[in-house]
Amino acid sequence: MSMKAFGFLSFGHYGPGAAPGDYGAKEALQQAVEIGVGADEIGVNGAYFRVHHFAKQAAAPIPVLSAIAAKTKHIEVGTGVIDMR
Repeated sequence: MSMKAFGFLSFGHYGPGAAPGDYGAKEALQQAVEIGVGADEIGVNGAYFRVHHFAKQAAAPIPVLSAIAAKTKHIEVGTGVIDMR
């Protein structure tokens, strides 16, 4: 029997009114890392984050992907969308 792969792409709905309270950079990035760590713990195979050019707190996915990679053991991390403008 082959192992099924399961991952997620975070669209990260950051900003006023997007979630309870207004999230700043620290909170948004901490939540992204916590989601990645939790996903690794339950056996999710992949976590992918996209670029948010106009969101000051989450404009580039590479730093958050690096933080997730440093705190996890098995999950694959990557970018979902990188706009080349």
